[in-house]
Amino acid sequence: MKAVRIVIIAKAPLAGFAKTRLIPALGSQGAAALARRLLAHTLSCALDARLGQVELCVTPSALDTVWQTLPVSEDMRAALHWSEQGEGDLGVRLVRAAQRTIEGGESVLLIGTDCPALGATELQQAALALQSADATLFPTADGGYALLGLKRFHPSLFEGIAWSTDSVAFETLCRIARLGWSVQSHPMLHDIDEPADLKWLPQDWLEENPAWQLAEDRTPLARSV
Repeated sequence: MKAVRIVIIAKAPLAGFAKTRLIPALGSQGAAALARRLLAHTLSCALDARLGQVELCVTPSALDTVWQTLPVSEDMRAALHWSEQGEGDLGVRLVRAAQRTIEGGESVLLIGTDCPALGATELQQAALALQSADATLFPTADGGYALLGLKRFHPSLFEGIAWSTDSVAFETLCRIARLGWSVQSHPMLHDIDEPADLKWLPQDWLEENPAWQLAEDRTPLARSV
C-alpha cells in the first residue's frame, strides 16, 4: 500500500492577499485574521490525522518572513515539509504538487485551507478510500471540492478547469470517469469563501470572534478596519 502525503495548498494570511472575497464583510485585516485561523486549523487536523508526511505548499516563497509568524508550535512547524507553489494558475500549481508526489511513490491528498469541516477524520476516510479507489473527493456546496485524493496522476484533472465556479467538482469527476479510474465521493462540505459562508464556521470560532458572525439577513454584525 502506498504511503499517503497530505499537500496543503496555502496562501500567506496577509491582509489584501488572502480571503479577499470576505473583505466586504470583514475588512482586509478581519479576512486575514480568519485566514490565519483556517490555516492553523488545517495544519493541526492534517498532523492529527497521522497519515504520513504533511507538506505545506505555499505562496509567496517559504523564505518570506510572514511564514515565521504562523500561530503554530515549534514542534508542529518542524513536523511539516515545506514547498513552494511556483508560478502559474491553480491548475498548473496542482499539477506540479500531484505529479511530484505520485511519481515519488506516494498517494496524495490535495487540500486547501478554506474548509473547517475537513478534519482529521475526513482525511483518514479519504486515505482509506485510496486503498481501493484510484481517486477520492470531498465536494463542497459551492460546486468545488475541499479535497482531491489521487494514487494515479494525469494532468487532465487540472488543466482547463474553470476554477472558483460551481462546475469544478462535476468536471473533475467527469474527467476521472473518462480516464476509466475508480473514484469514491464523500458527503458534501462547506467552504468559507463568501460572506454568506460565515454561518458555517464552528460555533466556538464565532464566539471567539463575533466579527465573523452574520445577522439573519446575512449582513455583517461588525467590520474590521
